[in-house]
Parts: sequence; structure tokens; C-alpha cells
Amino acid sequence: MRHLSAGRPDRVVAVGAHCDDIAIGAGGTLLTLCLARPGVRVDALVLSGGGGDREREERAALAAFCPGADLRLTVLKLPDGRVPAHWEEAKAAVEELRGRTDPDLVLAPRTDDAHQDHRGLAKLMTTAFRDHLVLRYEIVKWDGDLGRPSAYQPLTPQIAERKVRLLQEHYPSQRHRPWYDREAFLGLARIRGIECHARYAEAFDVAKLTLNLGG
Repeated sequence: MRHLSAGRPDRVVAVGAHCDDIAIGAGGTLLTLCLARPGVRVDALVLSGGGGDREREERAALAAFCPGADLRLTVLKLPDGRVPAHWEEAKAAVEELRGRTDPDLVLAPRTDDAHQDHRGLAKLMTTAFRDHLVLRYEIVKWDGDLGRPSAYQPLTPQIAERKVRLLQEHYPSQRHRPWYDREAFLGLARIRGIECHARYAEAFDVAKLTLNLGG
């Protein structure tokens, strides 16, 4: 297992198709980063759930997942499950985000995610942030679409437990889902930890990575 540093990111972009996507896929990574880098700027965009209880959940949750960060969150009102039918609106939102940010790190869904909303947003991010380090997070669900990731962020046991606790505390609207529980989240983190010689980890796909081995 090779360890490469992404430097010291001061600006992060995190996007999700739905409220809770970012927290499920990269909540531990955000906690790790924000605790280590007080004042880091996090620009977050969520395509659906705006204007109601889901947005209120998301705002409270991301504030907890980004302690001490300069968090700037936008939650849109695109209908859940209909991102492909609202392609132009989603594209405009991503392009607006790109126009006002130049991040050191981007957290986004996987391009081969089984959910059409996740997959559509991922494809938009690929073209809008083509010159950035994009880590594509995974979301456990009934589709069984988990793959073989290429990058890992180890999580301490304390961070892994904190992530699971925050997910349960801040998204009560999702607790009825059969896959939304402590065992699923901590179990996947344990498996990804095994794969990178850590106790727990979050895993990501990376499409392109430019090295500077002589710098």
C-alpha cells in the first residue's frame, strides 16, 4: 500500500445529489480534514431537498461534519430521482459552483453509481472540474453496486464512530430505510480499512492523478 499526500487542502468542494449523500460517502474524510485544518473552506452543493425538512437536516449535519470550517452550502429543489430530466438546471448549478471556486480537492459521487441521480451528477463534475483532484465516494445501498476503489482515507476509530453517530442524529428522515444503520456504515468502513491496512477507512475512485515525483 503506497501513501501519497494530497498536500494541505485549504479549499474543498463537496457535492451530492441528495441530502445525506456527502455525509454517507465522505463524512469521515470531512471530519478528518476539518479537524486537522481549522478554517478550511468547504463549498457544498446538493441538488435536491431544498426548502423543507431535508434541507434543515442537511444544514445541521454538514455543520457537524465540518467543524471549524468556512462552510458554504447550497441546497436546490430538483426532484429526487429526476436529475436526468433536469439536466440543464443541474449543469447550470455545477457550472456556477465551478465559476466561484477553485478547490484543492473535490468530493463527488462515482460515475458508475447505480442511482441515476448520483451518476448524472458525477458526469457533470468530471467535465466541470477536469483539472482538479476529484475523489469519487461510494454510497452503500440495496443496488449492490460497490466496486473496487483505488484510493482510501483511513479513519481513526473515534472518527468512524463519530461519523455513524452524526448520521443517526442528523438524518431522522432516513432511519426507516433498511440499509441505513450503524452496522452497514461501520461494516463498510471496516472492510475498506482492511483493504488499506487501517482499522476503518472511506474509499474513493480516482479517474486521473498527476504526480510530481521530482518536485
